[in-house]
Amino acid sequence: MRRREFISLLGCALTIWPLAAAAQQPVIGFLGGATPEEYEIRLRAFREGLKDAGYVEGQNVSVQYRWTQGRNEQLPTLAAELVRTQIGVLVAGGGTAAALAAKAATATIPIVFAVAVDPVSIGLVPSLNRPGGNLTGVTNLNVDMGPKRLELLRQLIPKAKIIALLINPTNPALADPYMETTKAAASGLGLQLQILQARNDREIESAFSSLMADAVLVAPDVFFTSRTEQLAALSLRYKVPTIYQYRPFPAAGGLVSYGSDEREYYYLVGVYAGRILKGDKPADLPVQRSTKVELIINLKTAKTLGINVPLDLIGRADEIIE
Repeated sequence: MRRREFISLLGCALTIWPLAAAAQQPVIGFLGGATPEEYEIRLRAFREGLKDAGYVEGQNVSVQYRWTQGRNEQLPTLAAELVRTQIGVLVAGGGTAAALAAKAATATIPIVFAVAVDPVSIGLVPSLNRPGGNLTGVTNLNVDMGPKRLELLRQLIPKAKIIALLINPTNPALADPYMETTKAAASGLGLQLQILQARNDREIESAFSSLMADAVLVAPDVFFTSRTEQLAALSLRYKVPTIYQYRPFPAAGGLVSYGSDEREYYYLVGVYAGRILKGDKPADLPVQRSTKVELIINLKTAKTLGINVPLDLIGRADEIIE
């Protein structure tokens, strides 16, 4: 073979090799709620977990993302799209509704879910220790923390008699258990609950305009996570103390958040996705529980609302926004 022909063939091989290597990269499908911007903290933690499991996005693994903008009705279509893209693992990162949509979309592709409810009670897995099948994942404490959020509101507003609970009726697997535990806790604290429902922006506006309560408790839901700025703005407009689960809410001007630490939660999801790509079977990976919680208080908002935050709450807070 002539030298010129050899160099030409070598050049072709070097061009083809990276393309072939890229084609052989494992692919993760990520079914997210809200938007990438609102998932910034979660995605950073997810990628850290992946990295610690041996995978770096863009180097030895690629991720296909689908976002619902908080519209749960899009989940079945988006889950089906991801299943058709030859993914190695499907991360249901959009909460309970996303996990149920992922389970309905495939019985063979491994799924890692991230939910706030008991995954056994809603049929995702038959057992926490031995999930079986093609699903495993991570749970957090956000559904269980309804009573704690009520207690926080009671500390902030000792004279409160009525608390409004805002739920998303399109996600009953999450809304129903949260409503039941919160109702029981409210009764024990001598509080009345005003149940408000919202499934779109207009209904959120309507819920706040119809308030007959001293404070608002927003139920955990990806739809509300995608509307934190709207919720914070309405709570200030109507001068009503409001509590939600994640930091973006007080960062946007809401009064307080108390809930699972997003960083720990999605880090664990990333680790499991990486372990499955390495060959671990979801059936053998016990469902994990994220137990770290954080309390964040916006003192500027408290001042605007005329609330004197007790010193013990300030001392307990993980972060104070001023």
